[in-house]
Amino acid sequence: MRCRSRLPRPRDVIFPFFSDARNLEKITPSLLQFKVLTEGPITMETGAIIDYRLKIRGLPVRWRTLISAWEPPDRFEDTQLKGPYRQWIHEHAFVDEGETTLMQDTVRYKVLGGALIHRLMVRKDVLKIFGYRREIFARLFPPTGGEPG
Repeated sequence: MRCRSRLPRPRDVIFPFFSDARNLEKITPSLLQFKVLTEGPITMETGAIIDYRLKIRGLPVRWRTLISAWEPPDRFEDTQLKGPYRQWIHEHAFVDEGETTLMQDTVRYKVLGGALIHRLMVRKDVLKIFGYRREIFARLFPPTGGEPG
């Protein structure tokens, strides 16, 4: 699955915001009750591990992520070590376009329960999350002025 967003800020503003794991709480729908569990400062680098808690369709889930690639300011990748998916690899890429940044999320995932569960629930849920994020990005990064909120 691939989602793209053009953000009206230069990459040197955008990349630090998205590479801060704690900002995930700001861009995740409140229905998911997403919380970063890793204590203290999180140093983003290849090999970093981050723990989260969230609810999926009301069920509590713990998620452990490995930062499997770290190439600032171009891209980073997180891989689920433990969580609700059989596989989840999420690449975050940032293309510098001067005063704007093209952010591209590429997610490769496999679900427990196979194609039927994917079609009936998971695909829709993942698309809703990325749709929500697009709305939040418009608020966090309005077309003119200001730093991310």
